[in-house]
Amino acid sequence: MATSKSGNKSVRQSAAKRVFNVRRLREMRRAIKGVETAKDAKEAEGLLPHAYKAIDKAAKRGVLKKNTAARKKSKLAKNVVR
Repeated sequence: MATSKSGNKSVRQSAAKRVFNVRRLREMRRAIKGVETAKDAKEAEGLLPHAYKAIDKAAKRGVLKKNTAARKKSKLAKNVVR
């Protein structure tokens, strides 16, 4: 635990940010899993925009790096086509 006043504030801030980051990451993983476990290609194509949105939001908020987000989107699209 931090000993200074500013250190305690930093701990509180990072704990609050973590809640949002974990939520964003969880939503992204759920969306990706939905596309990957879709029964057919038509259903996967329907879920793809939702997954893209979740990945883009995670990248926008700094949960993922930009290139990581692009790589995940590319991999999803490639797997849906197959």
